[in-house]
Amino acid sequence: MNPADTAFVLISAALVMLMTPGLALFYGGMVRSKNVLATIMENFILLGVVGVIWAFWGYSLAFGPDVGHFIGNLDYLGLMGVGAEPFKAYSETIPHQTFMIYQAMFAIITPALITGAFAERLKFSTFLVFMVIWSTIVYNPVAHWVWGDGGWLKNLGALDFAGGTVVHINAGIAALAAALVVGRRKGYGNHTTETFIPHNLGMTVLGAGLLWFGWFGFNAGSALASGALASAAFTATHLATCAATLSWVGTEWLVRGKPTTLGAASGAVAGLVAITPASGYVGPMSAIIIGLLAGIICYLAVLAKPKLGYDDSLDVVGVHCVGGIVGALCTGLFASKLVNPAGGDGLFFGNPGQLLIQFIAVAATLAFSFVISFILFKVLDATMGLRVSPEDEVAGLDLSQHQEAGYNL
Repeated sequence: MNPADTAFVLISAALVMLMTPGLALFYGGMVRSKNVLATIMENFILLGVVGVIWAFWGYSLAFGPDVGHFIGNLDYLGLMGVGAEPFKAYSETIPHQTFMIYQAMFAIITPALITGAFAERLKFSTFLVFMVIWSTIVYNPVAHWVWGDGGWLKNLGALDFAGGTVVHINAGIAALAAALVVGRRKGYGNHTTETFIPHNLGMTVLGAGLLWFGWFGFNAGSALASGALASAAFTATHLATCAATLSWVGTEWLVRGKPTTLGAASGAVAGLVAITPASGYVGPMSAIIIGLLAGIICYLAVLAKPKLGYDDSLDVVGVHCVGGIVGALCTGLFASKLVNPAGGDGLFFGNPGQLLIQFIAVAATLAFSFVISFILFKVLDATMGLRVSPEDEVAGLDLSQHQEAGYNL
């Protein structure tokens, strides 16, 4: 047991917790003013919903003793046996309970990312049911595959330091399923007088800043110890984010003729997403290259959305799914045992097989999460209904779902 490591991971857990309110502000600023509270609520309430799920059965399914290399068993149901002693399969220097609560924050923010895809049109009651089921049958298995002791992707050698596949690809492809099943917002793409532009970019930039801040706990904290690896992950995280901010804005400037504040904030998040799986495996210069690629590729992915015809309200697919794929595959290119001896070497360090393993992890996550999420949305649509009524959508979800108003106008 190491008190310094324990303190470090607990502080990191608090930073990751702050990311969910940060995401709420990031998303809240991008919707129309009549939906700001509903959007914030969809994120904030997940702190409670998923936090309780995690304690009762989520942690056990994700990190409990392995069943068929697919999922954990229920030995830790209700956190039985999750106490002060370290669980050596995950960390030898921190209490098992510290590891559990740190992972709880990942489990909370992952489904929160999906909310950006169906913003401004989903019924709150259906939203709650979806999140309970999705967290249980999609997030927990994927987390076990990649991080759980005995998980099949972990055994294969897939590298995901802090959640490129588990968090971002997983949530990002579920967001695509949401956009396809829920359908477009009323008036979106129909040349109506309705404008679909962010109502408060200041709020969005504040949210992006909180995400950037909290992400140091997300990535550096994943070292699970206050040592050199945490420092390397922290450095890679910051440099990649800086580079992605610049490359997104630069590409936008070339394509549109003007750089935008929303572009800077989106580029930062794209960089954070892409460096997440690689952060504990790559050096500073590799991190900058990953960030530069993420800013350009994610911007082009967002630009392609109108041509593809789906309405992912807040660009979850373009930023999180595409950014996660960029990061996971780049890990297979730039990973180096010089940074993390417990990791692996990528293609550029003499091991082309790592890129293939990363591709398998990406493909498996995309397929599993999309199929299950699509079916789940279809079932809920047929039983509870997904969308609010057209009248409620026009009035705004703040009023129709919560009897509140974000602004007194």
